[in-house]
Amino acid sequence: MSNTDQSGEASRDDEPRRHGAAAGPSAAESAGGDGMPDAEPPGGPLTSPVGRLAVTVERLRNEVQAAHAAADGRALMDLAKGVLVERLHCGPAEAARQLAELAEQSAMTPLELAVDIINQAARDRLTEVAVDFATAVRGTPPAMPPTVSAAVRLRTAESSALAAEDTQAVADSLLQHALEPLGATGVAIWAAGADGSLTLAGSSGFPEGEAERWRYVPPGVATVARTALTERRTEWIRSLASGPPSIGRTHHPDGGRVAVPTGVGGRIHGVLEICWPTPLVTQPPAVVRQFEALAELCAHTLEIHSPSSSLTLDGPPPRTVLSELTDLADSLCDPALVLIPQVDDTGHLTDFRIHHVNHRFRDPAGRPRSTVDGALLLEAYPLAADESGLFSHLERVYATGEPFRAGHMTLTALVDQVPLSSVAEVSMTRHGDSVLLIWRIEDEMARLANLLEHAQRLGRIGGFEENFVTGEITWNSQLFALYGRAESEGPAPVEDLRAHAHPDDAVAIGRFLRTVLHHRKPASAAFRLLRPDGVTRHIRVVAEPVVDIDDSLLAVRGAYQDVSAQHWTEVALAATRDQLAHSEQQSAERNRLALQLQQAIMPSTAAPLDAPGLRTAVRYRPAETDHLVGGDWYDAVVLPSKHILLSVGDVAGHGIEAATSMVVLRNALRGLAVTGAGPAQLLSWLNSVAHHLSDSVTATAVCALYDPFRRVLRWARAGHLPPVLVRDGQATTLPLLKGLLLGAASDITYQEAEMRLEIGDTLLMYTDGLVERRDRSMEESLKHLLMTASAKKTTLDQRLDHLLTYSRSDTDDDTCIISIEVM
Repeated sequence: MSNTDQSGEASRDDEPRRHGAAAGPSAAESAGGDGMPDAEPPGGPLTSPVGRLAVTVERLRNEVQAAHAAADGRALMDLAKGVLVERLHCGPAEAARQLAELAEQSAMTPLELAVDIINQAARDRLTEVAVDFATAVRGTPPAMPPTVSAAVRLRTAESSALAAEDTQAVADSLLQHALEPLGATGVAIWAAGADGSLTLAGSSGFPEGEAERWRYVPPGVATVARTALTERRTEWIRSLASGPPSIGRTHHPDGGRVAVPTGVGGRIHGVLEICWPTPLVTQPPAVVRQFEALAELCAHTLEIHSPSSSLTLDGPPPRTVLSELTDLADSLCDPALVLIPQVDDTGHLTDFRIHHVNHRFRDPAGRPRSTVDGALLLEAYPLAADESGLFSHLERVYATGEPFRAGHMTLTALVDQVPLSSVAEVSMTRHGDSVLLIWRIEDEMARLANLLEHAQRLGRIGGFEENFVTGEITWNSQLFALYGRAESEGPAPVEDLRAHAHPDDAVAIGRFLRTVLHHRKPASAAFRLLRPDGVTRHIRVVAEPVVDIDDSLLAVRGAYQDVSAQHWTEVALAATRDQLAHSEQQSAERNRLALQLQQAIMPSTAAPLDAPGLRTAVRYRPAETDHLVGGDWYDAVVLPSKHILLSVGDVAGHGIEAATSMVVLRNALRGLAVTGAGPAQLLSWLNSVAHHLSDSVTATAVCALYDPFRRVLRWARAGHLPPVLVRDGQATTLPLLKGLLLGAASDITYQEAEMRLEIGDTLLMYTDGLVERRDRSMEESLKHLLMTASAKKTTLDQRLDHLLTYSRSDTDDDTCIISIEVM
């Protein structure tokens, strides 16, 4: 069919034909106006029976479409004439004549003028939408349809929908008259079921078979229409490629969708879904309001043609349905309210009327049932609108028909202006146009009993009670589980506890039973329970007697707790503690031996050397923490050649291994020095000792030979910090000679240097424990050492003590210093 602004062309005798053909050129027009098709040459398609039949079918289809368009136009024309009859107080013929004259004077078609008259008379939502749309598109480019066509299309769609026999015809009318001009290619009208399902009540523009596949959508299936129904708002899906599935997606996977809930008076009857073949662009506000007006039209259609509405129209009156719901509420064992929705003049849900309260109802505020019955819900319970969400859930249930249940919801009521809250299990269901609200307040005693049961299960605790008057014994299910005993076997008396325990625990159990049963005092005991399945559990039992005023034993109550996990944990912890104590003892012994060995070899001070023209001093500061005992060493000895061997070194690592390695290297250097070799050769030999004759030992060292007669110092270094020379109050480091640390490689050559000392010079050799810091570079630490060493001191011992006092080292490492002063 053609656009709806041309749908009213089919005329009656008193209506001039002003607006052209309804659906394009008809078969008669194609034939040149004689109602027959043009003649075909012999042998053409029309000469065959099939060709003539096809032409006849096409002609009849066009006539049917023209008849439909004429019917739509006549409906609007008749309605406009009725408005003129009422306003002008004239007959139908005079109204028709007036309509034709007014159309001619205003340069409008009779159909456009008829729609304008209807809009002015109706002043309804459809009129507002048409006016807004006309205002929005006024002055738009010529490609836009005429502004008046919007009103014609909407009124034509409205009249067709109201005259339609089913929802399918409504879908066809909406697509043809109102939505195709906006670029839409498909319309689906979904009816919402009471269980939350969706049924395709009508569709248009979809391929054959697509509607049949989407005839029913079960509850809980996420679709475009389901989202609009659940959220109760219009859903705009730009492209189905990134949205939920829906009807027609296989043919237009990138198409856009708009889903508008269709509701009346706060109740949603279904969803209007509009489909585009391409991604959806942002729509102007006038078009958005047009969609909402069409959805409202669909709501009225679904309300009329829904199964529940047909029962109301053709079957029993609504009062019968409401009375059945009232009877259902009275048959319940829980408090229940029958609620009827209340809407305002604009059709929006504002409250619920309490139509009936059942006999189980108890008002939390203490009011009689008659006071609550018939009142508005928010007037009787104003706090229902607070954050608990009771009223919002009722709105949702009434709108969508989906039941709502909550195991724990807080209900609050005002009692003398004091809010009192209680936790309840709530159920809400919609029945026709009413809502049934049921709640069950939690029984505090039952809740505490349930909580206690869960606590006993989690704590593996079983309770018992034995009545000595009646002989009745009560165990809970957890105690049967602890014993590994079937409940059909019955409980065991407390006096038979020895028969279920390990023989080694008989004394402890006897003491427990004697205290409880004979002395009538509470007692506890730990024992091993032997279960019938062969499993042994560690159990702690606690019991107390129940006596009368004569101190006669009436009953014993108590509990068993499975403490097996705790017992084995304690055993494991005890074993771990013993092992840890043993390891700590061994470590302490090793550290003590290492410290004793180090102190025996290198005392903190040493006796001065008997060397002419030379004064010597040493300092050794051990680490403050015993387990950090390291491998630092110093040595100063007069050789047979009268030369003096000076050395400091530092073995990598800590503990007894570092201390023993230090002894090996120190003694080896003493022995090698007797050969008379120079410092470089001595370090080379010492490297071989570290690399080959020891177990992966690495160390740094400085070795020097001083000739006191010529005052000449020869020295070499193996990865160690350079010595410091103090001359004339200025401290400097000796040149940084090349030399790899000891034990790093098998064959290393070391560089040697020689210098002449002057009278008054002081030479310092030290380990890194004197200068090393975690937050400073070695260059900064050496700079501070030179500044400290430059301080004027009267004696060599004072200079070394000053160095140790003002050292900034923070590594808690051993420190060795050896110094000589030339006299």
